[in-house]
Amino acid sequence: MLEKVIVGSEEWCAFPELGIPTIKARVDSGAKTSALHAVNIIPFEKEGEAWVKFDINPIQNNTKAIIHCQAPLVDKRVVKSSSGYREQRYVIKTQIRVGDLDWEVEVTLTNRDSMGFRMLLGREAMSGRILVDPEQKYLLGQPTKEKLQEYYDKKEDGEKRGLRIGLLASNPELYSNRRIIEAGEARGHEMHFLNLKYCYMKLDADKPEIHYRGGRILNDFDAVIPRIRPSMTFYGCALTRHFEALKVFCLNSSAAITQSRDKLYSLQLLLNSGIDIPTTGFANSPLDTNDLISMVGGTPLIVKLLEGTQGKGVVLAETKKAAESVINAFKSLNANILVQEFIKEANGKDIRLFVIDGKVVASIQREALPGEFRANIHLGGTASVIKATPDEKRIAIKAAKAMNLKVAGVDIIRSSKGPLLLEVNSSPGLEGIEGATNKDIASEMIKAIEKNFKWK
Repeated sequence: MLEKVIVGSEEWCAFPELGIPTIKARVDSGAKTSALHAVNIIPFEKEGEAWVKFDINPIQNNTKAIIHCQAPLVDKRVVKSSSGYREQRYVIKTQIRVGDLDWEVEVTLTNRDSMGFRMLLGREAMSGRILVDPEQKYLLGQPTKEKLQEYYDKKEDGEKRGLRIGLLASNPELYSNRRIIEAGEARGHEMHFLNLKYCYMKLDADKPEIHYRGGRILNDFDAVIPRIRPSMTFYGCALTRHFEALKVFCLNSSAAITQSRDKLYSLQLLLNSGIDIPTTGFANSPLDTNDLISMVGGTPLIVKLLEGTQGKGVVLAETKKAAESVINAFKSLNANILVQEFIKEANGKDIRLFVIDGKVVASIQREALPGEFRANIHLGGTASVIKATPDEKRIAIKAAKAMNLKVAGVDIIRSSKGPLLLEVNSSPGLEGIEGATNKDIASEMIKAIEKNFKWK
């Protein structure tokens, strides 16, 4: 027969395997699922098994007390909150201690900053071991203020604290984002994944602020790494601009990201810096289609959506008739387009040079799939190590400088006229280039931040 414990509607419990000595929980038999407060939730693989690591601030309204946790990943599950909000959460199994009893429970991980308790103990986790007296609280006792300080306010004399760095992005599971978090933590910094959608701003002349879901204020960061997806450019750059106003160092500035996302403006900036590009045309009227085609040397030619990324919105038109159809189709949708000469001799290959703080740290050759002209890794292109020429490195460094980007992925194509610049990316992916070169690009990004703070 299972040993049982009588508890109140609020109690203190512990998670020994997670290193959480005590945490206040709401005991709610009306809730099916248990939930634990977690931020910086990152899935990873450990000895071939799925795990998840996360940070927890165990004391409400105290973001300085942080415990770094990891546990085997059991599931990903859509959970409906009491307010009706549906959220996909990671599920872990771990030991819980309530009073003198220990047993294994399933717990979902979610940001509970907006809730009154860091832990919600639902009926599934009670497992026949708990009887609830809803009229009572803390039947098992409470830790004293001194005990909480002993648990969570430990400070080692002379310990050098790392920088507080936020990664401003949308998907914590993305390879690039996971690697940057890992690299920062490995170098001793306090890393936080900041989901763009959970951030909001207070514009105030005396006390401007950035808040995170639940009211947490983000004004105390040393640096932020913006990794903004194209669909979030406007809002992401507005947030980056607000961090800049708060004197937070941003690895790429809002102005640099904004202009890099405008293909036409960025090409104009690059040309003004004396960098060669494939001959390019831009127009607004379908009546100009024929002259636009001849302007770039006729067909075959490339038609690009001005807002496209990762090879999306890029079409190869091999004949004049095809070019006219594509251009007019895009224009009928009021889409802004570029028309660019097709470099046939490149044979579906281009070179990606990764520039960090004015230095080329790695370069790869990307090759398109057979029958495809776009060499993007996201479209199935393959990456291989290549030694960039001094001229190509010079162009890449000059391009990043022209765009005022501390971190840039610069794409160059080799033509019969010499190297031509295709594009400059302000949020270049790490997976292809790290996999091909075995170089730790993520750590180089962290080092660029350290250099700004003269951090050793």
